Amino acid sequence: MKRFFNLIALATVALSLSGVAHSSETKAAAKPDLAAGEAKATTVCAACHAADGSRGMPTYPNLQGQHPEYLVKQLTEFKEGKRKNAIMNGMAAALTPEDMRNVSAFYATKAAKAGTAKNPALVAAGERIYRGGIAKKSVPACAGCHSPNGAGIPAQYPRLAGQHGDYIKAQLVAFRQGERTNNAQMISIAANLSDKEIEALADYIAGLR
Repeated sequence: MKRFFNLIALATVALSLSGVAHSSETKAAAKPDLAAGEAKATTVCAACHAADGSRGMPTYPNLQGQHPEYLVKQLTEFKEGKRKNAIMNGMAAALTPEDMRNVSAFYATKAAKAGTAKNPALVAAGERIYRGGIAKKSVPACAGCHSPNGAGIPAQYPRLAGQHGDYIKAQLVAFRQGERTNNAQMISIAANLSDKEIEALADYIAGLR
């Protein structure tokens, strides 16, 4: 009889834990609040990225249409100090995980505006690197991870199409110089790119459709 009651007790505990796990999964799977994300974007992010994440100053990234999982990852790494930026480290410090999910989902709903390349002489060189890489330097084709049209791969690689050329250039230089350290793969790739190759890539990417 004692064994019988012990089994009942164990079953009760198991069911209780199962209910907690189910509750946690339900909470984690809750959909982002787009209205809350818009409010946060308007009050916190708009000064640099515009209220809708559109094409503001070229020194700041265009966030429209970016994969929400990627944005959440970057915001988390800014908050944890894994990615260094004096402005963003401070901004992200005040954001909760829920804030990050909401604002990232909001930006992801916006259609990214097309950008344009500025230097026709660089575009051809940039296209060759983006689509074919540089074999002798062990530089892989950017299209392999970011897709041929720059759409990227959700949760893994960011959308690049239409991104500000100045911003792309700055990030590649930061990877090469070890100033941006939150992606070992990009550090390795950028280390083998010259200034001219970085400039060509950045200009080509800015005009991707």
